[in-house]
Amino acid sequence: MATAQRVSCGRDFCCIPDLNSDLEESLKAGFDFICAPIVNPRLKREFIEGGAVTRPGPLTRSDLLLSSNDWSTLVVSKLSPWINLDSTVDAVRKNSEKAFKQELMYAMHLNSPAVHIVLRSLNCVNLARCINEHILQGFTHLFWVQVPLKSQVEDIDNITETSVDLVDNNQNYSSDSWQWWNRLRTLCDSNKRLGLLLELTADLPSEVVIQRWLGEPIKAVLVPTSIFLTNKKGFPVLSRAHQNIVRQLFKLDVQLVLSGKDRHPDKGIRAYNMYLDHLFKTQEPPDNISQFAKGYEDYLQVPLQPLMDNLESHTYEVFEKDPIKYSEYQRAIYCALRDRVPDKDKDTHVTVLMVLGAGRGPLVSASLKAAQQCVRKVKVYAVEKNPNAVITLENMKLDFWGDSVTIVSCDMRQWSAPEKADIIVSELLGSFGDNELSPECLDGAQRFLKDDGISIPCQYTSYVSPLSSSKLWNEARSCRDTTKPLEAPYETPYVVRLHNSRQLTEAQPLFTFRHPNTDGVMDNSRYGSLQFDVDVDTVIHGFAGYFHCVLYGDITLSIVPHMHTAGMFSWFPIYFPIKEPVYVSQGDKLVVHFWRVTTNKDVWYEWCITDPIPRPIHNPKGRSYTIGL
Repeated sequence: MATAQRVSCGRDFCCIPDLNSDLEESLKAGFDFICAPIVNPRLKREFIEGGAVTRPGPLTRSDLLLSSNDWSTLVVSKLSPWINLDSTVDAVRKNSEKAFKQELMYAMHLNSPAVHIVLRSLNCVNLARCINEHILQGFTHLFWVQVPLKSQVEDIDNITETSVDLVDNNQNYSSDSWQWWNRLRTLCDSNKRLGLLLELTADLPSEVVIQRWLGEPIKAVLVPTSIFLTNKKGFPVLSRAHQNIVRQLFKLDVQLVLSGKDRHPDKGIRAYNMYLDHLFKTQEPPDNISQFAKGYEDYLQVPLQPLMDNLESHTYEVFEKDPIKYSEYQRAIYCALRDRVPDKDKDTHVTVLMVLGAGRGPLVSASLKAAQQCVRKVKVYAVEKNPNAVITLENMKLDFWGDSVTIVSCDMRQWSAPEKADIIVSELLGSFGDNELSPECLDGAQRFLKDDGISIPCQYTSYVSPLSSSKLWNEARSCRDTTKPLEAPYETPYVVRLHNSRQLTEAQPLFTFRHPNTDGVMDNSRYGSLQFDVDVDTVIHGFAGYFHCVLYGDITLSIVPHMHTAGMFSWFPIYFPIKEPVYVSQGDKLVVHFWRVTTNKDVWYEWCITDPIPRPIHNPKGRSYTIGL
């Protein structure tokens, strides 16, 4: 895999006369592994009929040529190109099935890290069946399925007679190579052992098509030498457009595979490897969010329930590392204090400020700093239900805050405040805005806020966008819990750092909550329906959820992609899976419905798709996931 120091790059061979020397030369040229045919491409076997049925001699080279460690780390096994499992000629298909099995068994014997298969069209049903058969028989290795970024045949009229067999007499032809891949992985039930070897092509598809691939499980990128240009010094280079694609794919931690002959013999094959490594090393450095999230990409976590559970010290520590969030809170408190108390009253008026859900005290410190900055007198109550965090608060009061802060060890909804607050400050927001029950908590605490009092935050809105990510859907599928319904993996929202995914379109607003709640209605149940325009054929694997929050005035915090607060990393998005991936076509209208259901004991979400094809409602009656009050 790619590391922080250099890119992992392999060398692809269509034929290897001398395995040891070709491998040695590749390693000396800086490559990390090779892709080599399991059997000589010219050795077509005849298992059913023909003169080769009784051909003597070994199938291929001996495994003694390399150590078992070298076989398992340095050689990706390539299947013979003549194998055609979906041929309309019965004898060809049956012969291919036997050769396919024979070569896979030998790859398994060698403990190859991956098996390289070339996908040529939509006609792949029997290929999928054979792959499934071997996976179920215990074949544990990864399949690298080579698919071109853009098909080289643009219309059915250009298909030659010799290619008819490959496309099933034109019945299953599509010039969209993503459709080839989507059919194969769907027939294989999106098995995690199926990975993409995405082949860069000289002609590139549109940007929206390129972006669609980013939600697919790309393991490696095949870079043909034929797409390289020559710079003024005679070295191989890629066009600007190809560079941009490679750099986008680097973010998915892909490996590279160089294929084709050396077209710059005076510079040598090493020049290609060095150039690709140069592209890797000259990427833009990761931003704060990427650095913070390193190692958590596409890792599903069940959202915290700080109202029901007491958070641990480590959890508080992680959140407190975000400098942007607290600086914005401090700025909001500063503006609220200045608006609340005119300059003429700053020496006499004392503002009562309550931090609700104080945790280990970062908002208390921010409040005191804001008061000092704007020269206003404050009396601060730090209200916290977690008795372990209260110990930290009491130590902070003893060491830093002094008598200006009163520590209250109590649930804010049950506290009998000795006086009413001018300002209440809280950070009860989850990845979806309301999913840590901020509405219920702040509504419960509103009784001790003055009629003209200020709430920070004063408003937050959840946002939703359709998501394509085979990786996330497979991760959710593996989250099985025998104590919950079978549907639970797909009916549980997860907090996740989105990585190997593609957002279908810009996120849209869903639910909005305002504080103080002046309309007198304390029912926080919600329903919303959203419609999204589909711009390219794709598969929906669920929905990404975000929030946008107004702290005070024009001071906001947001994790919505198109208006994300720069540098803030306190919240990852939330992922709502769906039980069955939904295929949508360009021009479709995707309609999704969300409910926020509340009872005296619990809150939960329900969601479903109704267009272009209806799907069952997820998490009805909170059968798989609830948030405890």
